Amino acid sequence: MFTPDSRENVRHQLVERAQGDSRITAAALTGSAARKAEDQWSDIDLFLGVTGGATTQVLSDWTTYLYDELGAVHHFDLLAGPATYRAFLLGDLLEVDLGFTPASAFGPVGDGAFEVLFGQAVGRKPAVTDTDHLAGRCWHHVLHAHVCIQRSTPWQAEYWISALRDNTLTLISHRLGHPGDFLKGADQLPAEATSSLREALVRGLDAAELSRALRSATHAFVAELRHHDSRLAAVLGPRLIDVVTG
Repeated sequence: MFTPDSRENVRHQLVERAQGDSRITAAALTGSAARKAEDQWSDIDLFLGVTGGATTQVLSDWTTYLYDELGAVHHFDLLAGPATYRAFLLGDLLEVDLGFTPASAFGPVGDGAFEVLFGQAVGRKPAVTDTDHLAGRCWHHVLHAHVCIQRSTPWQAEYWISALRDNTLTLISHRLGHPGDFLKGADQLPAEATSSLREALVRGLDAAELSRALRSATHAFVAELRHHDSRLAAVLGPRLIDVVTG
């Protein structure tokens, strides 16, 4: 397992490489390091601005470097707007998340921490939470969880109930001004905001328990939806509650 010292050594190598790569116009720390909140388990988050048209080759070259020089054993990508985030796992289980974006888009998004190491950043882009889309996901999850219980497919039912609970937590986080992505702000929510969702935790795979958890999750979602769109809550609420209590 990596240590804070070995993590710092890897980060130093990455920043030094970025400074020496003429195609990299800017670099910033993100995540816990930028928040000055690193602990012994933190990974490395580095965001890089890339000169126009070079992103594909930069991704390839840096991937080769991570494998050949830093001992990466696997990676996967996440796409977010113009940025590609490539998450690497090193042999000592250190995660290295590298974001690559065109120089014209290099800057912070939402309220995430962003510490520029070199280069120039564009202005902060506000995070946009599509509450209508989240509401749609939630009614979808209610219906699919209910059907799975009826079909006696308990693992799939548990999946949809947990997804319903997590999307409701995202709505609560958004309303109270905490990060919603990946529930990063959920542990800062006040207990009264999450108390109903504790009852939505699935404690077993029998039909009675799944039905109980689904009822709790559905009531919590409908109650939260009233804060965002009372009209939609009035339309969806009775129908969804009827499904899970009938």
